Amino acid sequence: MSQTVTSAQAIELENKYGAHNYHPLPVVLAKGEGVYVWDVEGKKYYDFLSAYSAVNQGHCHPVIVKAIADQAATLALTSRAFYNDKLGIYEEKITKLFGFDKVLPMNSGAEAVETALKLCRKWAYEVKGIAENQAKIIVCENNFHGRTTTIISFSNDPDARKNYGPYTDGFIRVAYNDIDALKAAMEANKGNIAGFLVEPIQGEAGVYVPDAGYLTAAKELCKQNNALFIADEVQTGIARTGKMLAIDHENIKADILVLGKALSGGAYPISAVLANDEVMNVIKPGQHGSTFGGNPTAAAVAMAALDVVLDEKLADNAEKLGQLFRAELNKYIANSNICTLVRGKGLLNAIIINDTEESDTAWNICLKLRDNGLLAKPTHGNIIRFAPPLVMNEEQLLDCVRIITETLKEFER
Repeated sequence: MSQTVTSAQAIELENKYGAHNYHPLPVVLAKGEGVYVWDVEGKKYYDFLSAYSAVNQGHCHPVIVKAIADQAATLALTSRAFYNDKLGIYEEKITKLFGFDKVLPMNSGAEAVETALKLCRKWAYEVKGIAENQAKIIVCENNFHGRTTTIISFSNDPDARKNYGPYTDGFIRVAYNDIDALKAAMEANKGNIAGFLVEPIQGEAGVYVPDAGYLTAAKELCKQNNALFIADEVQTGIARTGKMLAIDHENIKADILVLGKALSGGAYPISAVLANDEVMNVIKPGQHGSTFGGNPTAAAVAMAALDVVLDEKLADNAEKLGQLFRAELNKYIANSNICTLVRGKGLLNAIIINDTEESDTAWNICLKLRDNGLLAKPTHGNIIRFAPPLVMNEEQLLDCVRIITETLKEFER
């Protein structure tokens, strides 16, 4: 039986009975539709986080809701012990859409990254011929690929790493957006580099967009060194940056592509790892899997979510509105003391607050944004990430720009 709680009661229940592994903005949401969410008291907000870009298609999109309801009422889960009538259709759709031979379906983004790492290592030993246990995967400083033990082993975020050791070996960290550092790491470990794992835009680090040509040069270095270029597009993929994939801005193709979040439109945990046969075929029965990965509900939902993105031209909308958003924010920033920069691609953007990472200014701005009807969250202390659902229209976006700029005015020095 459902219970009705106030915001204060809901927060108290979470504080008392839930692990304190998050620090949520104090707002308790109870309903969502399109670009809007409502709290338990009925106040309406623009959602400018989209569940970290999982809700690109907007909250409760009717096409996705119908897909999940219909399939869950028919056949929800079989495990991979048996075939189901939806998975193959989905696999054909997603591989043809992104141009790969094979897909390995998983659930969470972190699971998909782990899958990509395992796949890369297995390929390195069985195809490239690296000596056992000598394979190295290059990653970037300030990366965020998830929170498993292996993934936090190559993080340099102390909150993610401290007191979780011993850590997993086999990773080399280099500066992001520094092609010379990547080249030097490959030369210093010549013959043992299995792959390079990179976010095309570093989202959690504060929406850091690399210089034009960096990803192209990185892909070329991988090719020269017979290493796999692994693109983690869990947050940047599925139209968020104004293209179907962020690497599409440089017209390059990953050797291993990692997708998640908006692959379900936020309705269900779905992730995917895509690769061609030379790479994917190193995985044999019993060597990797997931009880829920590839379940019929996930397959039906993912197909619906992808159809929404394509049918509603959400990548084009993200590109157009992203340019408008940055242009309007830059008009304000030109005369601002509190906000120094806006950066991003498509509708994945961030503003830099003129204060230290240790300050609470960005947090306080987000509290005031909440009061003014818009929800966003700081990252790394003095950065506020803005990522609304891609179904937003121009009138809504300009209203949000108004809320953001009027809120910033209250903090000008």
